[in-house]
Amino acid sequence: MAAAQKGDGMRYRRLLEQIRPWLKRYFGARLPPAMVDDAVQDTLVALHEKRNSYDPTRPFGPWLVAIARYKWIDRLRALRRSEALPISDDIAIEDHGAAVQRATTLEKLLAELKPAQAEVIRLVKVHGFSVEEASAKTGQSVSLVKVNIHRGITRMMIAAQRQVQLDG
Repeated sequence: MAAAQKGDGMRYRRLLEQIRPWLKRYFGARLPPAMVDDAVQDTLVALHEKRNSYDPTRPFGPWLVAIARYKWIDRLRALRRSEALPISDDIAIEDHGAAVQRATTLEKLLAELKPAQAEVIRLVKVHGFSVEEASAKTGQSVSLVKVNIHRGITRMMIAAQRQVQLDG
C-alpha cells in the first residue's frame, strides 16, 4: 500500500489481486452468498478511496480488516432494512387448471393421429409456424402439410366428439 501511495500502479494492482481472495473468504463466512461479491467490490472501492489515509508506519492487515468490518456492518444493516414481508394466505393466485386440462386433452387427441399429422399440427397450429416453414422443417411438401393438417384436425374432432358422447 505504501508503494501504491507513491504511485506504483503495478504493485497496487497486485495488492488488490492478493487481497480479493481473503475478502471473499471473510465475507463468505459472514454474509449470504448472493452478497459476497458486492461486499468485496464495496471494500475494494473503499480501500481505493481511503488509500491516502493509510499510515505506512503501521501494519496494513488491521487497516484492511477495519475497512472490511465496516463494509460488513453496512451489508448487515442493508439486510435488516430489506427483510422480506410475510406472504398473506389470501393473495390471489391465478388458476391454471383449465389451461393444463386443455393442454392434456390436446396431447391426447394429437396422440391418436399419424405422427406426420400430429407434427405439422403442432408446428402450424400450436407453435405458429407457417405452412412453408413446417414444410421445410418436416420435409413434407406444402400441399401435404395442408392435407395432413386438414385430415388431422378432422380426426381430432371426431375423437373429441366420441369422447364427449362417452362422458355424457
